[in-house]
Amino acid sequence: MKLTLTRIFKGPDYTIGQLSIDGAYFCDTLEDAVRSLPPTCPDTLQGNSCRCREKVYTRTAIPAGTYKVTMEHSPRFKRLLPYLHDVPHFLGILIHAGNTADDSSGCIIVGRNKVKGKVQESQATLRELLARIGDGRDITIEIL
Repeated sequence: MKLTLTRIFKGPDYTIGQLSIDGAYFCDTLEDAVRSLPPTCPDTLQGNSCRCREKVYTRTAIPAGTYKVTMEHSPRFKRLLPYLHDVPHFLGILIHAGNTADDSSGCIIVGRNKVKGKVQESQATLRELLARIGDGRDITIEIL
């Protein structure tokens, strides 16, 4: 399964995108602001938190690229969620529910962008995404 997140609006405080599954539109997304980051991070390569000066902690979207996705248990959300692997500058990136960029901390929030700067119907959208993903085998996400 291939997920594609196309960022369609990059604002100073948040980013709106569209998530497709195998080429078909599925939902809207909300992320933190896109910032210019170095291609690699010496800290996260070693499993440590990023200390790069360009990254604003909990306020920066992940870099564009292609990432492996698996279903992993989130201690914070107490459930299985899609987890993105080997994201430069980030540890623990998930796809989950929320409504504003304050709910993101770098993660991808799914829902319907019916209000400027927010997504709605996020819990229902996440449930539908999880049903489509199933056991999470052979999934990638490309972020454009």
